[in-house]
Amino acid sequence: MKRVLTAVVLIPVVLLIVFKAPLWLFALVVAGIIVPTLSEYLNIAEKAGCKPFRKVSYLLALLPILFTLVGTAYVNYSTPEGHYYSSSQDLFLRVGLFAVLVLSCLVAGIALVLRREMSGGMASSAATVMGVLYIGGSLSLLVSLRSGLESFLVIFVLFSVWAGDIAAYYVGRSIGRHKLAPVVSPNKSWEGAIASVIASVGIAALVFHYQSAISIWMGARYRLSPYPLASNSLSFPVVTLHAIILGVVTNAAAQFGDLFESALKRGAGVKDSGELLPGHGGMLDRIDALLFAIPVVWCYATLSGLFVKWTFYHP
Repeated sequence: MKRVLTAVVLIPVVLLIVFKAPLWLFALVVAGIIVPTLSEYLNIAEKAGCKPFRKVSYLLALLPILFTLVGTAYVNYSTPEGHYYSSSQDLFLRVGLFAVLVLSCLVAGIALVLRREMSGGMASSAATVMGVLYIGGSLSLLVSLRSGLESFLVIFVLFSVWAGDIAAYYVGRSIGRHKLAPVVSPNKSWEGAIASVIASVGIAALVFHYQSAISIWMGARYRLSPYPLASNSLSFPVVTLHAIILGVVTNAAAQFGDLFESALKRGAGVKDSGELLPGHGGMLDRIDALLFAIPVVWCYATLSGLFVKWTFYHP
Protein backbone atom coordinates (compact mmCIF):
# COMPACT_ATOMS: atom_id res chain seq x y z
CA MET A 1 0.00 0.00 0.00
CA LYS A 2 2.84 2.39 0.84
CA ARG A 3 4.37 1.70 -2.57
CA VAL A 4 1.17 2.67 -4.39
CA LEU A 5 0.60 5.80 -2.29
CA THR A 6 4.16 6.98 -2.85
CA ALA A 7 3.76 6.52 -6.62
CA VAL A 8 0.40 8.32 -6.62
CA VAL A 9 1.99 11.32 -4.92
CA LEU A 10 5.29 11.42 -6.80
CA ILE A 11 4.26 10.75 -10.41
CA PRO A 12 2.03 13.86 -10.81
CA VAL A 13 4.75 16.00 -9.21
CA VAL A 14 7.39 14.57 -11.55
CA LEU A 15 5.22 15.13 -14.63
CA LEU A 16 4.38 18.69 -13.58
CA ILE A 17 8.08 19.48 -13.24
CA VAL A 18 8.96 17.82 -16.56
CA PHE A 19 6.20 19.59 -18.50
CA LYS A 20 6.08 23.03 -16.93
CA ALA A 21 9.24 23.80 -14.95
CA PRO A 22 11.74 26.20 -16.58
CA LEU A 23 15.03 24.59 -17.42
CA TRP A 24 16.90 26.06 -14.45
CA LEU A 25 14.30 24.67 -12.05
CA PHE A 26 14.30 21.30 -13.81
CA ALA A 27 18.10 21.20 -13.53
CA LEU A 28 17.88 22.17 -9.86
CA VAL A 29 15.45 19.30 -9.22
CA VAL A 30 17.75 16.86 -11.01
CA ALA A 31 20.65 18.13 -8.91
CA GLY A 32 18.49 17.56 -5.84
CA ILE A 33 18.00 13.97 -6.96
CA ILE A 34 21.68 13.41 -7.69
CA VAL A 35 22.82 14.26 -4.16
CA PRO A 36 20.74 11.72 -2.15
CA THR A 37 21.10 9.07 -4.86
CA LEU A 38 24.86 9.46 -4.87
CA SER A 39 24.85 9.36 -1.07
CA GLU A 40 23.05 6.01 -1.14
CA TYR A 41 25.50 4.67 -3.71
CA LEU A 42 28.46 5.78 -1.59
CA ASN A 43 26.92 4.09 1.45
CA ILE A 44 26.67 0.84 -0.53
CA ALA A 45 30.28 1.23 -1.66
CA GLU A 46 31.41 1.68 1.95
CA LYS A 47 29.50 -1.39 3.07
CA ALA A 48 31.21 -3.31 0.26
CA GLY A 49 34.58 -2.38 1.75
CA CYS A 50 35.47 0.68 -0.34
CA LYS A 51 36.22 4.14 1.02
CA PRO A 52 35.12 6.56 -1.74
CA PHE A 53 35.86 10.28 -1.57
CA ARG A 54 32.46 11.80 -0.76
CA LYS A 55 33.13 15.52 -1.20
CA VAL A 56 34.89 14.92 -4.50
CA SER A 57 32.00 12.75 -5.69
CA TYR A 58 29.32 15.37 -4.97
CA LEU A 59 31.30 18.17 -6.59
CA LEU A 60 32.11 16.31 -9.79
CA ALA A 61 28.66 14.74 -10.15
CA LEU A 62 27.02 18.16 -10.39
CA LEU A 63 29.45 19.63 -12.94
CA PRO A 64 27.73 18.22 -16.09
CA ILE A 65 24.51 20.02 -15.14
CA LEU A 66 26.43 23.28 -14.89
CA PHE A 67 27.91 22.73 -18.35
CA THR A 68 24.45 22.02 -19.76
CA LEU A 69 22.98 25.22 -18.30
CA VAL A 70 25.94 27.27 -19.54
CA GLY A 71 25.55 25.79 -23.02
CA THR A 72 21.83 26.54 -23.08
CA ALA A 73 22.38 30.11 -21.88
CA TYR A 74 25.00 30.61 -24.59
CA VAL A 75 22.65 29.37 -27.32
CA ASN A 76 19.75 31.53 -26.10
CA TYR A 77 22.01 34.57 -25.81
CA SER A 78 23.47 34.15 -29.28
CA THR A 79 20.02 33.58 -30.88
CA PRO A 80 17.58 35.69 -28.84
CA GLU A 81 14.56 34.85 -31.03
CA GLY A 82 14.90 31.17 -30.19
CA HIS A 83 17.33 28.58 -31.44
CA TYR A 84 16.91 26.22 -34.36
CA TYR A 85 19.18 23.55 -33.01
CA SER A 86 21.25 22.75 -29.94
CA SER A 87 24.66 22.02 -31.42
CA SER A 88 26.41 24.62 -29.28
CA GLN A 89 24.66 23.38 -26.17
CA ASP A 90 25.53 19.76 -26.99
CA LEU A 91 29.12 20.82 -27.53
CA PHE A 92 29.20 22.28 -24.02
CA LEU A 93 27.69 19.06 -22.66
CA ARG A 94 30.19 16.83 -24.45
CA VAL A 95 33.08 18.99 -23.26
CA GLY A 96 31.58 18.92 -19.77
CA LEU A 97 31.22 15.16 -19.67
CA PHE A 98 34.75 14.68 -20.99
CA ALA A 99 36.06 17.15 -18.41
CA VAL A 100 34.19 15.33 -15.64
CA LEU A 101 35.62 12.00 -16.81
CA VAL A 102 39.16 13.35 -16.77
CA LEU A 103 38.70 15.35 -13.58
CA SER A 104 37.16 12.39 -11.79
CA CYS A 105 40.27 10.32 -12.36
CA LEU A 106 42.60 13.25 -11.64
CA VAL A 107 40.87 14.50 -8.48
CA ALA A 108 40.32 10.98 -7.12
CA GLY A 109 44.02 10.33 -7.65
CA ILE A 110 44.98 13.54 -5.85
CA ALA A 111 42.59 12.74 -3.00
CA LEU A 112 44.19 9.31 -2.66
CA VAL A 113 47.68 10.78 -2.53
CA LEU A 114 46.59 13.18 0.22
CA ARG A 115 44.90 10.45 2.23
CA ARG A 116 46.94 8.98 5.06
CA GLU A 117 45.53 5.48 4.68
CA MET A 118 46.72 3.86 1.45
CA SER A 119 45.03 0.47 1.80
CA GLY A 120 42.24 -0.09 -0.71
CA GLY A 121 43.24 2.99 -2.65
CA MET A 122 42.42 1.54 -6.06
CA ALA A 123 38.95 0.43 -4.95
CA SER A 124 38.28 3.83 -3.36
CA SER A 125 39.28 5.75 -6.48
CA ALA A 126 37.35 3.41 -8.79
CA ALA A 127 34.20 3.63 -6.63
CA THR A 128 34.42 7.43 -6.67
CA VAL A 129 34.79 7.72 -10.45
CA MET A 130 32.05 5.16 -11.12
CA GLY A 131 29.63 6.95 -8.81
CA VAL A 132 30.21 10.27 -10.53
CA LEU A 133 29.56 8.86 -14.00
CA TYR A 134 26.92 6.30 -13.02
CA ILE A 135 24.69 8.82 -11.24
CA GLY A 136 25.86 12.35 -11.99
CA GLY A 137 26.69 11.77 -15.64
CA SER A 138 23.53 9.81 -16.38
CA LEU A 139 21.05 12.17 -14.74
CA SER A 140 22.78 15.19 -16.29
CA LEU A 141 21.90 13.79 -19.71
CA LEU A 142 18.25 14.08 -18.70
CA VAL A 143 18.75 17.84 -18.41
CA SER A 144 20.33 17.83 -21.85
CA LEU A 145 17.34 16.02 -23.35
CA ARG A 146 14.93 18.41 -21.62
CA SER A 147 16.72 21.47 -22.99
CA GLY A 148 17.31 20.27 -26.55
CA LEU A 149 15.33 19.46 -29.65
CA GLU A 150 14.35 16.01 -28.39
CA SER A 151 12.59 17.13 -25.19
CA PHE A 152 9.76 14.65 -25.81
CA LEU A 153 12.29 11.88 -25.16
CA VAL A 154 12.25 12.79 -21.46
CA ILE A 155 8.61 11.69 -21.39
CA PHE A 156 9.50 8.61 -23.40
CA VAL A 157 12.27 7.40 -21.09
CA LEU A 158 10.14 7.97 -17.97
CA PHE A 159 7.02 6.28 -19.36
CA SER A 160 9.06 3.49 -20.94
CA VAL A 161 10.73 2.57 -17.67
CA TRP A 162 7.53 2.89 -15.65
CA ALA A 163 5.49 0.81 -18.09
CA GLY A 164 8.24 -1.79 -18.33
CA ASP A 165 8.43 -2.10 -14.54
CA ILE A 166 4.67 -2.52 -14.21
CA ALA A 167 4.44 -5.09 -17.00
CA ALA A 168 7.39 -7.09 -15.67
CA TYR A 169 5.98 -7.11 -12.14
CA TYR A 170 2.45 -8.23 -12.93
CA VAL A 171 3.27 -10.65 -15.77
CA GLY A 172 6.21 -12.13 -13.86
CA ARG A 173 4.08 -12.52 -10.76
CA SER A 174 1.25 -14.19 -12.72
CA ILE A 175 2.98 -16.50 -15.19
CA GLY A 176 6.71 -16.14 -14.53
CA ARG A 177 8.37 -19.55 -14.49
CA HIS A 178 11.85 -19.15 -15.98
CA LYS A 179 14.34 -17.19 -13.87
CA LEU A 180 16.09 -14.29 -15.59
CA ALA A 181 18.99 -13.77 -13.19
CA PRO A 182 18.57 -16.14 -10.23
CA VAL A 183 21.82 -15.15 -8.53
CA VAL A 184 21.23 -11.39 -8.65
CA SER A 185 17.43 -11.16 -8.50
CA PRO A 186 15.58 -14.46 -7.97
CA ASN A 187 12.11 -12.92 -8.45
CA LYS A 188 12.68 -11.71 -12.02
CA SER A 189 11.59 -13.97 -14.87
CA TRP A 190 12.02 -14.16 -18.62
CA GLU A 191 8.25 -13.91 -19.03
CA GLY A 192 8.24 -10.62 -17.13
CA ALA A 193 11.23 -9.35 -19.09
CA ILE A 194 9.53 -10.05 -22.43
CA ALA A 195 6.33 -8.35 -21.26
CA SER A 196 8.46 -5.38 -20.18
CA VAL A 197 9.98 -5.05 -23.67
CA ILE A 198 6.55 -5.18 -25.32
CA ALA A 199 5.23 -2.48 -22.98
CA SER A 200 8.21 -0.22 -23.73
CA VAL A 201 7.79 -0.60 -27.49
CA GLY A 202 4.10 0.29 -27.12
CA ILE A 203 5.01 3.42 -25.15
CA ALA A 204 7.61 4.34 -27.78
CA ALA A 205 4.99 4.09 -30.54
CA LEU A 206 2.61 6.38 -28.64
CA VAL A 207 5.24 8.96 -27.73
CA PHE A 208 6.64 9.12 -31.25
CA HIS A 209 3.15 9.51 -32.69
CA TYR A 210 2.42 12.47 -30.41
CA GLN A 211 5.93 13.91 -30.23
CA SER A 212 4.91 17.33 -31.60
CA ALA A 213 2.04 17.69 -29.16
CA ILE A 214 4.19 16.56 -26.24
CA SER A 215 6.91 19.08 -27.07
CA ILE A 216 4.32 21.86 -27.26
CA TRP A 217 2.88 20.80 -23.89
CA MET A 218 6.39 21.11 -22.52
CA GLY A 219 6.37 24.79 -23.47
CA ALA A 220 8.08 24.68 -26.87
CA ARG A 221 6.85 26.28 -30.07
CA TYR A 222 7.73 24.97 -33.49
CA ARG A 223 8.34 25.98 -37.04
CA LEU A 224 9.91 24.36 -40.05
CA SER A 225 13.66 24.19 -39.75
CA PRO A 226 15.95 25.53 -42.51
CA TYR A 227 18.18 22.51 -41.99
CA PRO A 228 17.37 19.65 -44.39
CA LEU A 229 17.72 16.80 -41.93
CA ALA A 230 15.38 18.37 -39.40
CA SER A 231 12.82 19.72 -41.88
CA ASN A 232 12.26 16.53 -43.87
CA SER A 233 9.19 14.68 -42.66
CA LEU A 234 10.01 11.17 -41.62
CA SER A 235 7.91 8.48 -43.24
CA PHE A 236 5.69 6.30 -41.10
CA PRO A 237 7.83 3.15 -41.58
CA VAL A 238 10.98 5.05 -40.51
CA VAL A 239 9.32 6.48 -37.40
CA THR A 240 7.93 3.04 -36.56
CA LEU A 241 11.34 1.45 -37.01
CA HIS A 242 12.99 3.97 -34.70
CA ALA A 243 10.23 3.56 -32.14
CA ILE A 244 10.70 -0.21 -32.11
CA ILE A 245 14.50 -0.02 -31.92
CA LEU A 246 14.51 2.63 -29.21
CA GLY A 247 11.79 0.83 -27.24
CA VAL A 248 13.79 -2.40 -27.25
CA VAL A 249 17.23 -0.97 -26.46
CA THR A 250 15.88 1.38 -23.79
CA ASN A 251 14.03 -1.43 -22.07
CA ALA A 252 17.05 -3.73 -22.24
CA ALA A 253 19.20 -1.01 -20.69
CA ALA A 254 16.60 -0.35 -17.99
CA GLN A 255 16.42 -4.02 -17.03
CA PHE A 256 20.21 -4.26 -16.87
CA GLY A 257 20.24 -1.10 -14.76
CA ASP A 258 17.84 -2.71 -12.31
CA LEU A 259 19.93 -5.88 -12.17
CA PHE A 260 23.16 -3.91 -11.82
CA GLU A 261 21.90 -2.07 -8.74
CA SER A 262 20.68 -5.38 -7.30
CA ALA A 263 24.15 -6.83 -7.85
CA LEU A 264 25.73 -3.87 -6.05
CA LYS A 265 23.43 -4.30 -3.06
CA ARG A 266 23.86 -8.06 -2.96
CA GLY A 267 27.63 -7.68 -3.04
CA ALA A 268 27.43 -5.21 -0.15
CA GLY A 269 24.97 -7.33 1.81
CA VAL A 270 22.16 -4.75 1.89
CA LYS A 271 18.49 -5.11 1.00
CA ASP A 272 17.56 -1.52 0.09
CA SER A 273 19.74 1.44 -0.80
CA GLY A 274 17.87 3.63 1.70
CA GLU A 275 14.53 4.47 3.30
CA LEU A 276 13.73 7.80 1.65
CA LEU A 277 10.70 6.56 -0.33
CA PRO A 278 8.14 4.54 1.67
CA GLY A 279 7.46 1.21 -0.02
CA HIS A 280 10.22 1.72 -2.57
CA GLY A 281 13.36 1.85 -0.44
CA GLY A 282 15.88 4.50 -1.39
CA MET A 283 16.15 6.91 -4.29
CA LEU A 284 18.65 4.62 -6.01
CA ASP A 285 16.17 1.74 -5.76
CA ARG A 286 13.58 3.85 -7.55
CA ILE A 287 15.70 5.21 -10.41
CA ASP A 288 18.22 2.39 -10.96
CA ALA A 289 16.66 1.48 -14.31
CA LEU A 290 16.69 5.12 -15.46
CA LEU A 291 20.42 5.41 -14.80
CA PHE A 292 21.11 2.93 -17.62
CA ALA A 293 18.19 3.93 -19.84
CA ILE A 294 18.88 7.67 -20.02
CA PRO A 295 22.38 7.39 -21.57
CA VAL A 296 21.07 4.90 -24.14
CA VAL A 297 18.27 7.25 -25.20
CA TRP A 298 20.61 10.24 -25.35
CA CYS A 299 23.21 8.38 -27.39
CA TYR A 300 20.62 7.01 -29.80
CA ALA A 301 19.05 10.44 -30.29
CA THR A 302 22.45 12.08 -30.78
CA LEU A 303 23.88 9.48 -33.17
CA SER A 304 20.78 8.91 -35.29
CA GLY A 305 19.76 12.56 -35.79
CA LEU A 306 16.46 11.40 -37.24
CA PHE A 307 13.98 12.24 -34.52
CA VAL A 308 13.30 15.88 -35.19
CA LYS A 309 10.61 16.60 -37.75
CA TRP A 310 10.09 20.15 -36.54
CA THR A 311 12.45 22.54 -34.84
CA PHE A 312 11.18 23.48 -31.41
CA TYR A 313 12.30 26.62 -29.67
CA HIS A 314 11.53 28.65 -26.59
CA PRO A 315 10.72 32.30 -27.34
